[in-house]
Amino acid sequence: MRDVQLISRAQLAPFFAAANIIAALMMVASLWGFKEATWLLPWAVAVGAVNLGAMHLARTQSITHVGRSGHRVPNWLMVGEVAVRAVVWLSLPLYLFPSLDPSQQVIAASIMAGLGIGALGLVVVPPCVTAWMIAFTAGVGGALLIGRNSVPFQHMLSIIFTLGVAIFGVLAVARWAFHQLKTNADVGSQSESASLLLQEYEQRGVGWLWAVDGENRVTYISSRMSTLLGRPGGQLLGHSLPALLGGNAELGRVLLERQPFNSLEMELDTPRGSRWISIAGDPIIDTAGRFEGFRGVGSDITEIRQTQERLTHLANVDVLSGLPNRGRVRQLLGEALRGATTSSVPCAIMFLDLDGFKPVNDTFGHPKGDAVLRAVAKRLVDEVGPDGHVGRMGGDEFAIVITDAQSRKQVEMLAERIINSIKESYLIDQTEIRIGVSIGAAFGPIDGATVDDLILKADLALYQAKDAGRGCARYFSSELQSEQEDRVRLESDLRAAVASKQFHLAFQPLINAKTQKLIGFEALIRWNHAQRGFVPPNVFIPVAEESGLMPVIGEWVIEEACKAAASWPEPITVALNISPKQILPALPNIVSEALSRCKLAANRIELEVTEGVFLGDNGSTLDVLKRLRALGVGIALDDFGTGYSSIGYLNKAVFHKLKIDGSFVREAGTRPENVAIIQSIVQLAKSFRMSVTAEGVETAEDFERMRDLGCDTIQGYLFGKPLAYDRANQMVVGLGAKRLAG
Repeated sequence: MRDVQLISRAQLAPFFAAANIIAALMMVASLWGFKEATWLLPWAVAVGAVNLGAMHLARTQSITHVGRSGHRVPNWLMVGEVAVRAVVWLSLPLYLFPSLDPSQQVIAASIMAGLGIGALGLVVVPPCVTAWMIAFTAGVGGALLIGRNSVPFQHMLSIIFTLGVAIFGVLAVARWAFHQLKTNADVGSQSESASLLLQEYEQRGVGWLWAVDGENRVTYISSRMSTLLGRPGGQLLGHSLPALLGGNAELGRVLLERQPFNSLEMELDTPRGSRWISIAGDPIIDTAGRFEGFRGVGSDITEIRQTQERLTHLANVDVLSGLPNRGRVRQLLGEALRGATTSSVPCAIMFLDLDGFKPVNDTFGHPKGDAVLRAVAKRLVDEVGPDGHVGRMGGDEFAIVITDAQSRKQVEMLAERIINSIKESYLIDQTEIRIGVSIGAAFGPIDGATVDDLILKADLALYQAKDAGRGCARYFSSELQSEQEDRVRLESDLRAAVASKQFHLAFQPLINAKTQKLIGFEALIRWNHAQRGFVPPNVFIPVAEESGLMPVIGEWVIEEACKAAASWPEPITVALNISPKQILPALPNIVSEALSRCKLAANRIELEVTEGVFLGDNGSTLDVLKRLRALGVGIALDDFGTGYSSIGYLNKAVFHKLKIDGSFVREAGTRPENVAIIQSIVQLAKSFRMSVTAEGVETAEDFERMRDLGCDTIQGYLFGKPLAYDRANQMVVGLGAKRLAG
């Protein structure tokens, strides 16, 4: 702003100097012959010298005192210079005024009043305008006061009017001019800042800039982009941008629409190979509303795309078998069901549960068990071929999605082939292993119009196959109502169990990977039914979720876990699983109240959620998790990579821990690619400042491997199975005794 003032002041300086000199000459001419030349000529020379000198000074300062290296010209110096010019000019007229006759007084006062308008040459510096107007107002006022008895009243009014118009007019112009200068200075400053930012944007390699004319011909493109395309920038100018970028039809369409666009991704063939770029642009419209082209930015997103693809693959594929995981199977079934609904060609879902697999793990160990699962996956893929999609649901459960199940006979034949194939022996490290498989199938949309409904029907059919002696296939039908009735009875028993508090918690130790010391437990719910005996959580939890009992059971688990943690010393934490059905707006209040009743610090409790909590989420789940995190409670993402994709939620500052599924851990000893995957997970967690827990650690080799890969916490049978509270308490008491002894 100061620079603009000095430059504008220099440009107006000739006008202001000329106004002063001409007014002085007019005064000399009006008094010539009435006053001695010895008074008039020296005064005129002095006025001319002072004004020409001030004009030269203003021009010099506009060169030497602008820019970042220039020294600032103080306001008092500029005001003082104007005051000196005013005093020099007014000195003679005011001195001679009493000796002039009335007509000469009128002329002299009129010239002084008119010269007030000369302040237009000072409008860029408001303090100078004010000083000039004050000086001439005082001078004219003093002159009229001296000549109050000799100057006719009508002439006095004319002079005052002239002076008043000069005052108000000049001050108004000064305010306007100053505002315009300030606006221009601000715009110039912003433009300079924007230019510097754009230069830095390009130089730092953040992205590149481009511009095209109304015919989509390149008028500007950054050197980074010309380098990417392998052509000099000069050769790109004048060429069609869509053609340069591989003839991308989508780019041509958005440019033709002449509307702003953002994050348009496209693949390019470059000398460096295939690259992905993302561009955005805005139309250029001139002041007359005419379209003149586009300008925008772009960036190379190849690495980002590759990372996303790797993470998406990790999130959708079961690591052990290489098959689609549970979340991906649901997606495939949803796509098949939508196709069946629109085409009237039924689809099918087959659930497979291996028979006799648990003894394989117990007898031969998990490494051989995992090898059997991989062999089963291969046989399934070979049998199904292009007729369907094979996926692993977890554990020893598989699923097959068949998109064209119009021929029920072919589906039944496929099931028989699978049963015969799976029961063939497996030779694993010179060990012959035999297992079987039970299959339950349902057809959509005949048996179910939604994914969940169809899965439920296939589950019911699988239960029937198990009850029928295993090693067979069953298909959902009305005969399965008895199975459904048993499920209803289980729900009734579950409600009774909730009322009579038949549940209890078991506690599995959590061990610090570096010190191998106990740092906490994971609380696991258990149910011993009077008639059914031990009911596994994977049996009654789905029933509780479907029947709406999960929030009540979950609240009990939270209360009991807090009580247990409160009974143990401060270093010991307790983790507990949270069902997606518990993720309700009231959950943070339930946790807060339980902590308050038990007088327990929030950081002693950790809530574990699976990736499935985000399936079909509308944003409320993330809000509840953030409220829980705000309490100070830890939030862990359990079974990472085995369920639904939740990569996009890791940067929401919600999770503090990732838990690696046991299938990753057990496989790491025989598959180098699993080690790389675990390293990626650990690196991903560390980048988000999260700790990592390895589940399913059963051998010393597993422990050492997970510790060396950077896992912070270890959980598994190597350090203990789930224990009753009393046994867990003995571990804590023993830990305390060791510390006291130490």
